[in-house]
Amino acid sequence: MADVTTSESISDLLDRLCEIVPDYPQPGISFKDLTPVFADPVGLRRMVDELIAPFEGQFDIVAGLEARGFVLAAAAAYASGKGMLTIRKAGKLPREVYRDEYTLEYGTSCLEVHKDEIAPGTRVLILDDVLATGGTVGSAVRLLQQTGAKIAGVGVVLELDGLGGRAKLPGQQVVSLQVVHS
Repeated sequence: MADVTTSESISDLLDRLCEIVPDYPQPGISFKDLTPVFADPVGLRRMVDELIAPFEGQFDIVAGLEARGFVLAAAAAYASGKGMLTIRKAGKLPREVYRDEYTLEYGTSCLEVHKDEIAPGTRVLILDDVLATGGTVGSAVRLLQQTGAKIAGVGVVLELDGLGGRAKLPGQQVVSLQVVHS
């Protein structure tokens, strides 16, 4: 097991391990790539531990948003002894689904979850890699509310400052490990 004892802050760890990719996905954007953190055993464990700690004892299942949220949710579910719920893009789930369509800057998208996956009243912790404009995470909140679930909170690794994502999640406890200033 990886030793996670360190005095390094989670923000410093993310700065050290993340790779900055200039001009991705478009010119003028500096993309902070989390995949090196996923590949580092201490980094992955610290990131997951820090994401779930504020919600300890407050959730029954962890929901991950496709695709990098799956990595976080699976690790968090294992670490906390809970199950994992996948929130998928449209058309990926084989059984009857709830769906929520949301607006992106370049069009619309849709998230889905199986209707019979969780019981009403289940406390769900939503995890994703990035909170930007709040469209995807906001959709996940609405989608889970359709199931009758209770949202325990939202945990993200990176929150992009100035894009208004947190404002689109009124009434939700949102924990971000690092705020990235644009």
